[in-house]
Amino acid sequence: MSLETVCSLIEQIPVLTIFGAVRSVHGLMIKATANSNVVSVGTQCQIVLGEDRHPLMAEVVGFEEGQALIMPYGAMEGVRPGARVDFFDSQGEVYPHERWLGRSINGLGQPVDDAGLLRQGAQAIPLRQLPPSAHARQKITDRIDVGVKAINTFLTTCKGQRLGIFAGSGVRKSKLLSMLAQYTDCDVCVIGLIGERGREVREFIEDTLGAEGLKKSVLIIATSDESPLMRRRAAYLTMSVAEYFRDQGKSVLCLMDSVTRLAMAQREIGLSAMEPPTTKGYTPSVFVELAKVMERAGPGISTGTITAFFTVLVDGDDHNEPIADAARGILDGHIVLERSIAERGHYPTINILRSISRLVPACHSEEEQQLVRRARGLLSIYEDMTDMIRLGAYRRGSNKEVDEAIQYQPQLQAFLNQHHAQKVSIDQSFDQLGEVFYEEIHQEFESH
Repeated sequence: MSLETVCSLIEQIPVLTIFGAVRSVHGLMIKATANSNVVSVGTQCQIVLGEDRHPLMAEVVGFEEGQALIMPYGAMEGVRPGARVDFFDSQGEVYPHERWLGRSINGLGQPVDDAGLLRQGAQAIPLRQLPPSAHARQKITDRIDVGVKAINTFLTTCKGQRLGIFAGSGVRKSKLLSMLAQYTDCDVCVIGLIGERGREVREFIEDTLGAEGLKKSVLIIATSDESPLMRRRAAYLTMSVAEYFRDQGKSVLCLMDSVTRLAMAQREIGLSAMEPPTTKGYTPSVFVELAKVMERAGPGISTGTITAFFTVLVDGDDHNEPIADAARGILDGHIVLERSIAERGHYPTINILRSISRLVPACHSEEEQQLVRRARGLLSIYEDMTDMIRLGAYRRGSNKEVDEAIQYQPQLQAFLNQHHAQKVSIDQSFDQLGEVFYEEIHQEFESH
């Protein structure tokens, strides 16, 4: 261990420690004495379980009748009345470093891979850092190449934009995330796997993300079996690490899968802290936390941006459920993945007509805008007439626009289809879309 690392670890030792004691345990909540003005909501602490066991890390989430309400980051086994609680003069912070690239860590900033100790940086980044002031932020201007032609053309994304990927289970959402992680033109990729299935983590790293994607990525992992506090902390840490690289002037891609599991974790915390449940049992703090986390993405004050894709698991394929509805109101666009498209073997499973990027068409040239408008119009007309066409109730020649939609449908679907191992740049994407209408454009050119 280098002298720099040792000095950094020494600086992280808390200066002040307040002692308390466990008074009672109810479900996930521990009540403890905390007779000090230093202790507040968010204060970090540890519960001493005995000489032969490691202390249990925890966090203050509320107060009741002069006692601190504490939730642990780990299992509750071993917690007993009278156990000592050490409160630290800290609200939680992390010390990111360039060497975190290629590493997998948990919500506490500890390595979970087999690559040895994690190098600690010199600068402390708060876990609950506020986003830059709305007036101080850069304007979003430059578009970013994500390597997926359906997004590059119809849902063109800009550096610093925040989009949601709305999907039910089993529509190959992870494949789309892997394409974004591997193909997006960025300096650093920060990936938060929040509440992920433990079985799928290694598959995502080795098979889905791959060695090339891992080289420029930092993964923050909190599996579904971990405590709700750990899952929420992993989401905070994901944004803090992304902000660290953004403040270095880098173009950062942040992928979080998923904000729905973050909302569920916050719901568990809120209910344990006796918050009143509202729609579908979600507490009011859930919607506050969603806004706080997602607003941290975006452009920085001088240089550097965080372009973010947040996945939203729609409950029962209902895209109007509370979390999906709240996320749409916060984000700068949404990408809808549909099961019916997946069942046809079409990939990526993006429903273009139900998806939108709020920076389109401002980021398009006039020619690109005309291409996208023309293609969207044909897809919309075909969608409206789908049932009649399939039943054979529509007769060709009845409507010129419908005839054109039928004519171009196979070519447009072929364009939207893309193998996950294939990268298509933004220029190539518009060139391929232009080839669909080559004959039409050529005839129009000759007529002029």
